Amino acid sequence: MRRAPSTERARQARPAAGLPELLRQVRYEVLPARSTEEKVLGHVGTDVTVTVTASPVKGLEPTLDLATRLAGHGYRVVPHIPARLIVDESHLAEVTGRLVAAGVEDVFVPAGDADPPAGKYAGALPVLQRLGELESPFARVGITGYPESHPRIDDDVTVQSMWDKRAHATYIVSNLCFDPKVLGGWVRRVRRRQITLPLHVGVAGPVERTKLLSMATKIGVGESARFLARHTSWFLRFAAPGGYSPERLLTGTASVLTDPEASVAGLHLFTFNQIAETERWRRRMLERLGPG
Repeated sequence: MRRAPSTERARQARPAAGLPELLRQVRYEVLPARSTEEKVLGHVGTDVTVTVTASPVKGLEPTLDLATRLAGHGYRVVPHIPARLIVDESHLAEVTGRLVAAGVEDVFVPAGDADPPAGKYAGALPVLQRLGELESPFARVGITGYPESHPRIDDDVTVQSMWDKRAHATYIVSNLCFDPKVLGGWVRRVRRRQITLPLHVGVAGPVERTKLLSMATKIGVGESARFLARHTSWFLRFAAPGGYSPERLLTGTASVLTDPEASVAGLHLFTFNQIAETERWRRRMLERLGPG
């Protein structure tokens, strides 16, 4: 029996109805530049979680400094603690103590890009294990997922890595993806592997191409910018008419992202420090979508 047109339209609209909640449960990834604190204070409410990247060129200090200051302003802050920037156990204990003293309760632990590593850690798992030995000082610990293929690591390895780290983490943040089919397929694949950690889906915000290109070519400004720099073909998606749009990515994957079995906790927006523009876009999206 053929479904009535009105019923079909209602069926198709239901997944998008869940997007407002994901847009409210949002995290903004920012780069620790000189103007970042002012931009966050000027445009982002303290109800939005702010994550702060780390650079193998500049080291952890700018990340720790900005995270501490933003926490002092009342923000929920998530500093990135790349394993390859940690020298040894005493360095990790020092970083941990500093963040705990600042009231930080959440950290994101990727492997990082420093080559060679600053010390003994080449990957995230040993750092996660060491945090457990330090009596798990953070209530929440995030790890990385890769919907798009990692430039240096096989897809099966990245999924296996999430499995290996799941006991030491509380959530996953997916890296950038521009293809709804790839993103949706990856979420399903992760869940089929019985990786059940809540997922924050990484989405590039409404980034203006020339600003993004300028940011990505400044080596050392952040892991997300360098990741984009390795995928120069992606810039064509920003430049071409009808190219990348965060709205299209979200609506194209709405049925997956809003499925309760996907356990998507919210969106992780890569701002590339276009913070005001990202917040305006989010608020416009919420207005268009309605209460959800």
